[in-house]
Amino acid sequence: MGIFSFLSKSNKESLDKGLSKTKQSVFSKLSKAIVGKSKVDEEVLDDLEQMLVESDVGIETTLKIIERIERRAAHDKYLNTAELNTILKEEIEALLMENDMAVEADFDKTSASKPYVIMVVGVNGVGKTTTIGKLAYQFKKAGKSVVLGAADTFRAAAIDQLKIWAERVDVDIVAQAMGSDPASVAFDTLKSAVAKQADVVLIDTAGRLHNKVGLMNELSKIRNVMSKVVKDAPHEVLLVLDASTGQNAIEQAKQFTAATDVNSLALTKLDGTAKGGVVIGISDQFQVPVRYIGLGEQMEDLQLFDRKAFVESLFD
Repeated sequence: MGIFSFLSKSNKESLDKGLSKTKQSVFSKLSKAIVGKSKVDEEVLDDLEQMLVESDVGIETTLKIIERIERRAAHDKYLNTAELNTILKEEIEALLMENDMAVEADFDKTSASKPYVIMVVGVNGVGKTTTIGKLAYQFKKAGKSVVLGAADTFRAAAIDQLKIWAERVDVDIVAQAMGSDPASVAFDTLKSAVAKQADVVLIDTAGRLHNKVGLMNELSKIRNVMSKVVKDAPHEVLLVLDASTGQNAIEQAKQFTAATDVNSLALTKLDGTAKGGVVIGISDQFQVPVRYIGLGEQMEDLQLFDRKAFVESLFD
């Protein structure tokens, strides 16, 4: 998986620790679903369906999983409940790996028209600016030169927070005063990055969820201005979602994917929630790959999302 891999021991330990609350919740509900039952029957499947929905997997994805298990149960009339954990793991993994967007991600970003530009979107409070700082750290760790653009000019705190991250990671930042035109900031950021021959640009944007038309117009303006400086920019529109909000994260994904051409997702705050099942639902429902997951407060706690490693850790 390029520069950054889930195969390292420290990454696996971090993933296991980050998913601990979700694991406890899932297995507690799973135990209740099969208590006193010996075989997988209709009642067990109903309880399992309820368990998945309560784990924030989402109704649409839950029904897909249940249908798969029903087919196996119909084929094997004596399917034992002791096997349900393994079966559930296999079917969730198979469902996610069948996603056409299941592409391996890495921090070795390159583009024909350097720099590689990532526009980061999402509502306030999901950890958007923090994710940008952590991404900057990982890209720099991978040997890339990085420039940040503080295009969230709606809040002075957002600009100040990004400046702090730029200082911590020791990367360049382009910022203007609060209330400045976000597109102007994005334009200046790309001009600066091109002049410095930077490898990666991360553009922060306002975290307001106003009406879709206003959101679309604002983000479209930023995109159009950037493409005048770097052809095909932005190369990646990254939507940051807070996993701890469960189904609200799915609703935000619906709104933002309708408003702009989101082509990658980051799920934050997985370490502090039992709602990690939302990653399964979002990864399955949207034709947009989950590329990054946040598992803690430290700069190192942003990992590349690997579907197989995620499911194995969840059911380990």
